[in-house]
Amino acid sequence: MTRLIVTTDSSIAGALQQAGLADLVIAIERRLVWEPLPSNAELDAFFAPRTTQRRGLHWLDDTPPWRLEDSGAEDRGLIELFAEYDSVEFWRGPEPNAQLILLWLLDHWHRKCNANPDFVVRALFLGARDVDPPRGELYPPVVGITPRQLKSASRVWRAYCAPNPQSWRGLFKTDLHWLPQLGPHVRALLAELPRPASGLGATEARILRLISRGGAQPFDVFPGHQKSYELHVCGYWEAGALLDGLARCERPAVSGLDEGPFSLEMHNDSTRFDRYKRSRLSLTEFGKAVLGGDENFRRYNRIDRWWGGTHLTNERLWRWDPETRELIAPV
Repeated sequence: MTRLIVTTDSSIAGALQQAGLADLVIAIERRLVWEPLPSNAELDAFFAPRTTQRRGLHWLDDTPPWRLEDSGAEDRGLIELFAEYDSVEFWRGPEPNAQLILLWLLDHWHRKCNANPDFVVRALFLGARDVDPPRGELYPPVVGITPRQLKSASRVWRAYCAPNPQSWRGLFKTDLHWLPQLGPHVRALLAELPRPASGLGATEARILRLISRGGAQPFDVFPGHQKSYELHVCGYWEAGALLDGLARCERPAVSGLDEGPFSLEMHNDSTRFDRYKRSRLSLTEFGKAVLGGDENFRRYNRIDRWWGGTHLTNERLWRWDPETRELIAPV
């Protein structure tokens, strides 16, 4: 009996392959929580057989070529490859980005096959690096996908891709218990929209809180598997960009960031990267006022980034109030 596993983390993919738990383990690490989403054509091409897709826009790009070659899987489409295995499992990590990848995959399956997928989902409740390769069939727990759930997954994905967050907010009226953590992920992603008082999203506010304790260096405020955050919406590169946005702007909330911007070019320059890591961060007086809710960061600073299919700018600023669970439209 042949077994295929798809994961959202390349490190656990390597561990599962080495442990011999599947004939082939594929990782999909595409980030969906920051940059503009690809066009509809690129989204469909991601899971299609490889033809002209550029690097990073095909579902096999995060799996070592030698592993694909050994299994005869190079350049294959998702639906075609799944059909060649007796057992297919999707191992989803606990972070919202992993949930988005699963929803994207299920939406693609729903529209292209219009049939219930013959595979199951195993939901990891801890970070992939915190979990030893499982030794039994009951961990991670198995979640089957019914035709009704498949249709619901497609609806949730389309809500995320919409040009504003209203459909995503409307998911609160939907039964989301069919997939573990889907409900909390809906709330966590909404929390990354700016708040009415401070103008900060949840990760930005967390960065300021950690800096306010004193003695913080840049990587002390980044997400990590040993930190007690409930959910990591933003990853490494997103956190670096957010810290840049708080420190390298018209009216900074953070001082002491000695290098930047947070780019691959900076990482490749050992002197600049070392200077960045050694920075000693503190809050400006403005940053203290923003953290306390007495000043609004967006009143003085620009925003130009994406939340799913929503383009956030000062002129088109959707906001979220987590206390009242109210989505506030641009004025």
